[in-house]
Amino acid sequence: MTRLLPAVFALGIPIATPADPDDWKPFAVTLEPAQSHEECVRIDAGARRRYHWKSDAPVNFNIHYHRATEVFYPVKSAGLRRDGGTFAAKTGEDYCWMWTARDKSAKVEGRLETK
Repeated sequence: MTRLLPAVFALGIPIATPADPDDWKPFAVTLEPAQSHEECVRIDAGARRRYHWKSDAPVNFNIHYHRATEVFYPVKSAGLRRDGGTFAAKTGEDYCWMWTARDKSAKVEGRLETK
């Protein structure tokens, strides 16, 4: 591995580095039926944020933003127990990740990249 690193740097190959723990916001919440919870973060156009969450019961999940009286949903799913990935913002907005319990209470926990 020590011989390989100089070649990697010479070729300009990016090396994954661990994420700074300060760049992640953990959350945990218990939702009663029909209750919602959201975590919001400002994202500039073209920027990306990683996220991961899980629930002990199916929940409705979305990523949304508001413009005046309209709500836009770049991501919207129903009946999930977990999800995660990378969200890429097409426009600069205050985006909110939102979970809504369905017909029974749900404990939702996860983390959202904030920077």
